[in-house]
Amino acid sequence: MKSSSPDSAPLARRTNGSASRAKVSKNIDKEMEKSTNGDYAPAGVSIRNGPVTDEMDIDIPAANGKRKARVSTGKPVNYNDAASSSEEDNKPLAKRQRTSVSKAKKDESDSDDAPIARRKSGAKAAKLPPSIDGSDFEQEEKKLAKEKVHIEKKAEKEAKSIRAKESKGKKPVIKELDSEDEPISKSRAKKANGAKKEESDDDIPITKKIAAKKANGKAPAKAPVKTPVKKPAKGKAAKKEESEEAEAEEDEEYRWWDAPNKDDDSIKWETLEHNGVVFPPDYEALPKNVKLVYNGTPVSLHVEAEEVAGFFGAMLNSTLNVENPTFQKNFFNDFTEILAKNGGAKDKDGNKVAIKEFSKLDFTRIFEYYQGKSEEKKARSSAEKKADKATKDEFEAPYLYCTWDGRKERVGNFRVEPPSLFRGRGEHPKTGKVKKRVMPEQITINIGPNATVPTPPVGHKWKEIKHDNKATWLAMWQENINGAYKYVMLAANSTVKGQSDFKKFEKARELKKHIDRIRKDYQQELKSELMADRQRATAVYLIDKFALRAGNEKDSENEAETVGCCSLKFEHVTLKPPNTVIFDFLGKDSIRFYDEVTVDPQVFRNLKIFKKSPKTEGDDIFDRLNTGQLNKHLANYMPGLTAKVFRTYNASYTMSTLLQELKATNTSLHEKIKLYNDCNRKVAILCNHKRTVGAGHEAQMGKLTDRIKGLKYQKWRTKQMILDLDPKQKKKKGAEWFELDDDLTQEWIEEHQAFLVEEQRTKITKKFEKDNEKLVAEGEKEMKAKELTERLGAADDLAKKLKKENKTKKVEAEGRTPSVEKLEAAVEKIDQRITTMNLQAEDREGNKEVALGTSKINYIDPRLTVVFAKKFDVPIEKFFSKTLREKFNWAIKSVEDDDWEF
Repeated sequence: MKSSSPDSAPLARRTNGSASRAKVSKNIDKEMEKSTNGDYAPAGVSIRNGPVTDEMDIDIPAANGKRKARVSTGKPVNYNDAASSSEEDNKPLAKRQRTSVSKAKKDESDSDDAPIARRKSGAKAAKLPPSIDGSDFEQEEKKLAKEKVHIEKKAEKEAKSIRAKESKGKKPVIKELDSEDEPISKSRAKKANGAKKEESDDDIPITKKIAAKKANGKAPAKAPVKTPVKKPAKGKAAKKEESEEAEAEEDEEYRWWDAPNKDDDSIKWETLEHNGVVFPPDYEALPKNVKLVYNGTPVSLHVEAEEVAGFFGAMLNSTLNVENPTFQKNFFNDFTEILAKNGGAKDKDGNKVAIKEFSKLDFTRIFEYYQGKSEEKKARSSAEKKADKATKDEFEAPYLYCTWDGRKERVGNFRVEPPSLFRGRGEHPKTGKVKKRVMPEQITINIGPNATVPTPPVGHKWKEIKHDNKATWLAMWQENINGAYKYVMLAANSTVKGQSDFKKFEKARELKKHIDRIRKDYQQELKSELMADRQRATAVYLIDKFALRAGNEKDSENEAETVGCCSLKFEHVTLKPPNTVIFDFLGKDSIRFYDEVTVDPQVFRNLKIFKKSPKTEGDDIFDRLNTGQLNKHLANYMPGLTAKVFRTYNASYTMSTLLQELKATNTSLHEKIKLYNDCNRKVAILCNHKRTVGAGHEAQMGKLTDRIKGLKYQKWRTKQMILDLDPKQKKKKGAEWFELDDDLTQEWIEEHQAFLVEEQRTKITKKFEKDNEKLVAEGEKEMKAKELTERLGAADDLAKKLKKENKTKKVEAEGRTPSVEKLEAAVEKIDQRITTMNLQAEDREGNKEVALGTSKINYIDPRLTVVFAKKFDVPIEKFFSKTLREKFNWAIKSVEDDDWEF
């Protein structure tokens, strides 16, 4: 029986037998205080610089190819196989290529969510505009430390003010009316009792809460808005695509944010109809002349073993995987097991060939075959590609949408994942294992009781048919690698996802009322005598200040050893006096988290105590705390509050504060966009949303720099044309106005001229090929090669002209009826383009280590972006892509004024 005494409080976990004491003595505190006295750096920001690459970060899924694991029910509902009994099986598990059962990020983004470690890059940086200086960013981080303190003090005052108003019976601006008859846009977000469990922060692209209506009293639900279907414009692919999308939409838009709340929030649907899933095509056997070679002997394989050999052979160019010893070992074990079940390998005479060593396998012929198939596919004509796409679209059309409570809703990913070799992320222990083909007998269908159940493939049947109206998934199955459950869910722009996003942000807004009490309490408990309380306070501090994930226990044999705050070990934290802490561990998605941060001196002392001898490598720092205990404590402040809500709150509140301080100005559109990005960048830095500098960043900056120089060269040529028309302009404007920019060397000019000539050749050739395709499609004869040669003469003429200009240093005026006035106007336009591109270069360089997408999509309430767009008269398209506009449609349409506040 457990003792109730604090001194005998059980440890949350033990490692290597070393554990912290139950209480912290005053002598220990005094000892730590003496040893850490010094000139403390401002606390609360990251101070590390430079990128850290992660060579194993290889499995970034395509936008349309990933399926996120989600909690789809308010209360866990067990659909496990009888053989699976772990508590994790009750949860929807990770998507394909995921290392753990927790959800991942995508949109378009996805690995950006983890703050990523960095090392100094050896690549030579592209020359940047004069205004870009690395030291400026270091100074900015110091300023941000002060700004962070200012924002936190503002939050404290605001929280007290909100509670004071509520205690007097007044409703603060951010609080919604309580009546359940009110539309969601006016009702307060429901607390977490019995409600659907919120999805992982990273699972949910963030949505926006509805703006409160200005009218008092109940607001009747608005009638559904009719969405007219556009007719396609003939001959225009873009118009046709828009038309197809419009036709695919519902005739009526369901404005759920204006609808009254349901009495029972756990019921997700009343009626549900859909057509099931699409299975990958059956395996096509290799031609008889394409064989796996073992020890120099071509061998024949059973079709099942041949398919697996093909998985490996097709990816020989992915050396990061195929040269990985763990990948090779796991593949070979599964491959030989499948061989043994299917009669083994045989030579041309039918004699068995014992395959015992991986090193003797030669997949070259298989690789060359699949490479050839890939090249054939790329070489298809435009007409063939369109025809193939049309066939595919026609086949998949019935699966694109479901009918949810009578409404047409788009399905997210209805395709069953094809068999392949599992890659995983980081040093995943199961990388290289065979991901088996999913059969209908493994798939559970969730559908309305009165709906027609989708027909399984001929000769097969579904595992089970469910009618669970508390779940939001349409189909599910269990994959064989990690026992993970895969779910077919609705698309990101669906009603269900929008409502889930809304609740997420409303929960963060609710935290706004309690944040001062939470921070005050954990600051006091940082000096608690009880070790458990002190560890908990330190963990909450790190989660609040640096956006660390709480972390969960892992199955180290089956999952990559990833870490969060509560599961930090001795070796993951390095202490550098007086108050710098260095974190270095595998974070979410097995991406290395490396950061150097300055912390409160008391936090530094606590971490030193938590690492005190006899603890050593492998021991937990927070050995008297786990994620469950932490979240249970947080729920005492606010129902449903968990550690992950802090990330959303801090990002949204910080962005809201920064935007409130901006004043509308008559600046250019690009300057307004940069203004928004600057605020976004501050949020990303303050909330620790950092990323690895992309491998292609320097190349991209080099191209951008070349484009700017190209415009400068174009401007110089235009000015020389003015002199060609009127030499007196040199005296009138001054010789300096006509001079070449200093960074345009003769060597660069000649390289750029060669590029211009080659660019024109490419354009002419592509136009010629396109014209020929059109002629063939219309049944006419192709143009001969002679026609192309004649057309390419224009590029030859350009080369001669530029060569002459280099020699004479004069440029003849071009165009029809050129004039000084027209050329001066052209110079002015080029100057504007140069200014715009310089802004883009500064923006891109400034954001190279900051995950703007992570903050904007996953943590900043999108309604704040809508407010900025309205206030500064910037098209929302400048901030949200088409996909995000669809996803955030409810938020865009619900914010009617620019005075909405988080």
